[in-house]
Amino acid sequence: MTAKSTAAVIGCEQRVSPAVPEEGRDFAEREEGSLLTGRNFSRAAENTFSVLLKKPSASAWCPDLSGALKGWNMATTETQLMLSVGIIEKDVNGDTLWVWCYPSVGSELRRVLLRKCCLTRDGRDFHTFVFGQLRRTWYYVTTVEVQEPTALNKVTHFSIVVTAKDFNPEKYAALSRILCRMYVKHGSPVKMMEAYITVLTKGICHSDENGSFLIKDYDVRKAYLAGSVKDVVSQFGLETIILYTALMLKKRIVVHHPRIEALLEFTRVLPALTWHRKDWSILHPYVHLTDAELEDLKRCPGYVAGFVDPEVSNRSDLFDVFVNLPDSVITVSQGAKEAMAMGKLHKDIGQLIVQSAEDAERTDSQVIKDVSVKTKEILANLAALADDCEDSKITLEALKQRHFPPATENFLFHLAAAEQLLRI
Repeated sequence: MTAKSTAAVIGCEQRVSPAVPEEGRDFAEREEGSLLTGRNFSRAAENTFSVLLKKPSASAWCPDLSGALKGWNMATTETQLMLSVGIIEKDVNGDTLWVWCYPSVGSELRRVLLRKCCLTRDGRDFHTFVFGQLRRTWYYVTTVEVQEPTALNKVTHFSIVVTAKDFNPEKYAALSRILCRMYVKHGSPVKMMEAYITVLTKGICHSDENGSFLIKDYDVRKAYLAGSVKDVVSQFGLETIILYTALMLKKRIVVHHPRIEALLEFTRVLPALTWHRKDWSILHPYVHLTDAELEDLKRCPGYVAGFVDPEVSNRSDLFDVFVNLPDSVITVSQGAKEAMAMGKLHKDIGQLIVQSAEDAERTDSQVIKDVSVKTKEILANLAALADDCEDSKITLEALKQRHFPPATENFLFHLAAAEQLLRI
């Protein structure tokens, strides 16, 4: 296999060992015949592509060519968000290694994903599914313990890693479960890659069991609404207004909880409090205190970031608002207190949020809608103020002429800056 084909097909070999790192092994180390290796694997991959990506003649494809093209383009549009799929294994010697990926994953992201997959931590804190992002690339990691006698007889655990451009945990968890079952059954990434490419080109794949994976079943709006804002309000009550205000002003929110599952569940809800933006790019639900991840985080003007490391509470340079999730305590940093000062407007919004969330008749999506209606009212008033100003940009002097209460004036000033309606 040439160096170029190795990079494209096998792609990334990196060992993480409790002892001294060794040279990366490949599939050939397993029992002969259990996996396709070297040139054989490359040939199998080429055959897979030739079957799945071959363009037949118009008459052979479909008598209604325009309809077929429309279907193909729709599938392509829906799946362009997928970037890569890879496998990380932990073997019987306790070594953890990237063994395969398609088409490729950069070295920095590989190192991050080795930390996220939980296989490098001696069996502690086993997580079946985690997700997060680095440099605007979302990653979804599904980890499985190999229990039954399979072709993976030298593997104790493995992780399927899918990277994509979009936030949709439920979609990629469902796809990853299918890929995991294929890998356990066949002990080879070939069938798994066939399924991945079928999803990539057609938006569908069939599982080895009953049923199919349909990418169109996973609307991004469902992902945005999957968490429970009512649970957030139940935990923090009127103090939810602090989170709402921080999100509106695009402040930096850091959330700590020792359990990653709790972090993922809580943090993914928060962007819904500013539904008018529909911006989940601010979400960094699983961050480690490493240089690469913190540098990426600091590039964002505002974010919601989750940490399992308690040391983050001492990193005041990372947050304007700190949420101690186990103790249900929200703290505003000294540097953000002026912008986050609360007044009657905040109290009114906070009470609206609490009343809506505590109404047993209202669903989470209805609570989000109630908050969104109030938010749009505030933004409409702010836009009206801007329209009365030169160049449709608000100034502090214009706000002072309205004789708002000090806290309201302060909030509107900083909100205008966040919404790019402020003249500097």
